[in-house]
Amino acid sequence: MLQIRICFTIQIILLAPLAVPVPYALAQRQDDMTIVDQPGFVPDAADEELPPQLHRQIVLYRSNEAPGTIIVHTSERFLYIVQPNGRAIRYGIGVGREGFQWQGLLRISKKQEWPDWTPPPEMIERQPYLPRWMAGGPGNPLGARALYLGSTVYRIHGTNQPQTIGTAVSSGCFRLVNPDVIDLYERVPVGTKVVVRQQPTL
Repeated sequence: MLQIRICFTIQIILLAPLAVPVPYALAQRQDDMTIVDQPGFVPDAADEELPPQLHRQIVLYRSNEAPGTIIVHTSERFLYIVQPNGRAIRYGIGVGREGFQWQGLLRISKKQEWPDWTPPPEMIERQPYLPRWMAGGPGNPLGARALYLGSTVYRIHGTNQPQTIGTAVSSGCFRLVNPDVIDLYERVPVGTKVVVRQQPTL
């Protein structure tokens, strides 16, 4: 009887992690802290094909925010543009690594096509091999478009590392594959409200 009870307890312990809900994007992709920026790498179209759960799509979405508002759910690895009638356009994104995540309310202060890249000093300290400046283009880590958030160093931007979508490896910016960031860029004007949330909402 004691052996049966011990065996049952071990089974419960082993199965317990399976009962913990995990955000859908996180269940598919694990963070890899060894991923570093690759200035100059140019992805091809096949590289930018995302797993189905990270595809851009219309979803049901309840929000008190006005249509057109961008809402970023860091923990879920999704960015939403609120639409009328309880819907939103959802994009799979890459987010800040542990220690670089944040939350708050900002507005898009500037938009730029094929932006230049100037890594901040903190990033250069961690990755000394990075260039101090890089012209915009297909191999630029900011990708095809950038939406600047207020007066901060944070941006919503494209990427030349599509494999990082769905992970937490950035220095606090939010990245999308280039086709998605181009789509987002065309939909939202300067002044758009951006709400960044870290914890999932009910």
